[in-house]
Amino acid sequence: MKIVLLADNRKNELLVNLCIAYKQILARHEILSVSQVQKTIETQAGLQVNGIATDVTAGTNQIAARAEYNEVDAVIYLHDPKSDSYADKTLIMRACDTNNIPYASNLASAELLILAIDRGDLDWRDLVH
Repeated sequence: MKIVLLADNRKNELLVNLCIAYKQILARHEILSVSQVQKTIETQAGLQVNGIATDVTAGTNQIAARAEYNEVDAVIYLHDPKSDSYADKTLIMRACDTNNIPYASNLASAELLILAIDRGDLDWRDLVH
């Protein structure tokens, strides 16, 4: 399963802690992220992450495009409610909504999504590919 992991700047530490807590589950899947977040997760959580582009906006656009073509199976994008910029997030959310790709935007929904993946609740996504 291809899982995208993203976070707003003030949520990066929370994303790393999530990755550490669920490392055993996440390690069994292909993880994608923008290169800045990729480096953080790899060094601090010890997970292998495939990086996308160097520019956050370009990386976000690439992830949205991959979601449009059903090339990802789940997206965890931890949002900072105090952030003013929602344009990049809207692209990814719209692509996920269009293609029935599970999308988690906070810690509670991210944990539920990871546990659902572990239980096999999203195995139906294999049929999409």
